[in-house]
Amino acid sequence: MLAWGREVLADQPFSVLLGAELAAMSPGRAELRLPLRQALRQQHGFAHGGVVSYLADNALTYAGGAAMAAPVVTSEFKINYVRPAIGDLLVARAECVSHGRQQAVVRCDVFVVKDGEEKLCAVAQGTIARLGEAA
Repeated sequence: MLAWGREVLADQPFSVLLGAELAAMSPGRAELRLPLRQALRQQHGFAHGGVVSYLADNALTYAGGAAMAAPVVTSEFKINYVRPAIGDLLVARAECVSHGRQQAVVRCDVFVVKDGEEKLCAVAQGTIARLGEAA
């Protein structure tokens, strides 16, 4: 499953541009990582909110797709930023809360890593929808 997920990520030009890495994937769970280089920061030096949001969105979708074992897209999601992401690495860990045949509800915690210590910087929840008519 992880190898397949990494192939999908490699086919996403935006994910490649940002430098995202799929670190883990199993049924209903996913972990994405993103090194924080200068180009991904905003004027105050921490990760741009759009970068944090991207990572949460993609992790939610991976976890939902892995739970439903189907091609999926994000139908909607909400994010709460709880602290500025000041550090060297973002880590998004998503877990499916509930799923049926057509959709999944998934939550995600996004952490920033600085000096080896993780700190929660955002929390997201979303609805992931099955694409097309899968069996």
